[in-house]
Amino acid sequence: QVQLVESGGGLVQPGGSLRLICAASGSDFSINVMGWYRQAPGKQRELVATSTSSGITNYSDSVKGRFTISRDIAKNMVYLQMNSLKPEDTAVYYCNADLSWKYAPHVQYRYWGQGTQVTVSS
Repeated sequence: QVQLVESGGGLVQPGGSLRLICAASGSDFSINVMGWYRQAPGKQRELVATSTSSGITNYSDSVKGRFTISRDIAKNMVYLQMNSLKPEDTAVYYCNADLSWKYAPHVQYRYWGQGTQVTVSS
C-alpha cells in the first residue's frame, strides 16, 4: 500500500511564493518518477513538473523559470518551490509517483495524492 500526502498549499498574493511537499509512505517499492500536476476548475489535469530518480526534470512551459521541483529520494519525498505566482496558477495541485513493487520490478504503477489547493489572489 502506498499513500501520497501533499502539504503546503494555501492562499498567496500574486508575485508570492509557496512550497509544496509530498511524502510517499509504505514499503517494498521503488519510485522512478515523482511529479506534480494541477487541475483548475473546468479544466483538465495538466503536468506541472516531473523528476526522475536519475535527476532528469521536466517542466511545463507555463511554469519554467518560476517553479523548481526537487526530490529527497531516500525519504521518498518531492517538493515544488513556486515563485512569482500568478492568478492563473490557481488550481488543486496533485503529487504523483510512478513506481514498481519489489516483487514485480518490471511493472510500473501510478499513484496520486489527494491534492492541495493553491489560490493566487490579491
